[in-house]
Amino acid sequence: MDGQLGFDGEHSAKPCLMEQFLKLDNPDSSTDELKTKSNMLNKVSYIKAGGMTSVAVDDLGALWIWGNNPQQSSSTEGGFSFISSFTPTPVRDFLGRAVVKVACGNEHVVVLVSGGEVHKGEDLICYSWGSNKHGQLGLGDRESRHRPEIINTFNQDSPWAVYEVACGAFHTALLARKKGANDIPESMCWTFGLGENGQLGHGTTHTAVSPEPVKELPDTVHLISVDCGLFHTSVVSSAGDVWSWGMERGLGLCPGARVSAVSGDAISPLLILCEENVKFQNPVQVTCGAAHTVIVANDGHQLWAWGRGRSGVLGNGKTTDCLTPTLVSWPELTEDVKQEETKTNKEEDNSTEEKKDSQEVAEADEKLKALQLRLSTMEQYVSVLHHSIFGKPFEEKDIPTSLQNSGTFDVAKEWENMLKSADRAKLVRLEMFYRNMLSGVKDQLMKRRVMEAIKECFSNPKGN
Repeated sequence: MDGQLGFDGEHSAKPCLMEQFLKLDNPDSSTDELKTKSNMLNKVSYIKAGGMTSVAVDDLGALWIWGNNPQQSSSTEGGFSFISSFTPTPVRDFLGRAVVKVACGNEHVVVLVSGGEVHKGEDLICYSWGSNKHGQLGLGDRESRHRPEIINTFNQDSPWAVYEVACGAFHTALLARKKGANDIPESMCWTFGLGENGQLGHGTTHTAVSPEPVKELPDTVHLISVDCGLFHTSVVSSAGDVWSWGMERGLGLCPGARVSAVSGDAISPLLILCEENVKFQNPVQVTCGAAHTVIVANDGHQLWAWGRGRSGVLGNGKTTDCLTPTLVSWPELTEDVKQEETKTNKEEDNSTEEKKDSQEVAEADEKLKALQLRLSTMEQYVSVLHHSIFGKPFEEKDIPTSLQNSGTFDVAKEWENMLKSADRAKLVRLEMFYRNMLSGVKDQLMKRRVMEAIKECFSNPKGN
């Protein structure tokens, strides 16, 4: 209804192509330049969405916005309002410079923009605009802005080089390091905006209208990623340390969704460990949902999640809330896939190596990929069934010995053997699964009979 989908129309339950980006022109080009470069259309290189706003950055560094667009208004107090834009509109305040990072809150936008035409090292300047009722723009007051304005803490003359930005519902978080100290990895997290749930990490629930550092984070770490949920914040260091703070111990959970007797908002950073006294090895990125957090670790081969679990957002096969990180049930690579991945990486690193263009090799590769895809799909299907029946993710050790290295087998006999070898807990679980499945099937059959009866009544009214 606010145009955040990029077209003027009703809600959409399926992806709709934004045709405007098929013919996107550089907003900083003259008419003559557009004519000579008609075949050089821009590409979208970065996207973000928040609240009722969507934004995109093209490969030339131009920023486009649609949905709730802050505008000047003479009819509202302070001359500020939101106007729905149903197609991408360029933010012309940054023409001639490159937008590098952008984040959206419920009603505000924060961007990192190069000081010149291209991004060079530590020259990023921080701008913000939109609603500022809680000081989430970091401009030292609570006045809303309809146009981008520089946050002085991170202007061109600032001693701080800002490199990451994230927005919660009504607060903002930034990562910055001292300029000219490239050999020293230390960095700092700065936050501002609404603080009533501790989401700023300042040790209080006070609101901050200007950027303030999160002082209880160690000053000897290099922070590589930051993100905000609605009312919580999380950061991760290059060493694998993760800290969270904000609503319900930094989980983002609402007070009514408490999962244990110990509760309360975290007004200062809490250290999160993947296991007892174990860090997240080789972290890549942390990201927050409304009330849950996910981190990518082990160079992208592992995902951990914690927080609100409804609708299965934690990916661990359950819908319950989780106070501590739990592994996302991501299919592990087979040895064949790992070997193929290693082979591909070596080919990319050595650009002088001859490419194999034999038709037979290409066909064999396609068949191998198809088999790997089928195997991955089958493994996921088995995991779903195994979790439904036994209440835990499928592991290789769960395969009966009689089935290992076996080409053929008797289904009925193997099932009988599994029942005989099952302990009491497994048998009780199987009985519960059978009852629930039988009840669900009966319920669905009854619903279909009712629908068929209703349909028959409407198709054969009395008197016909």
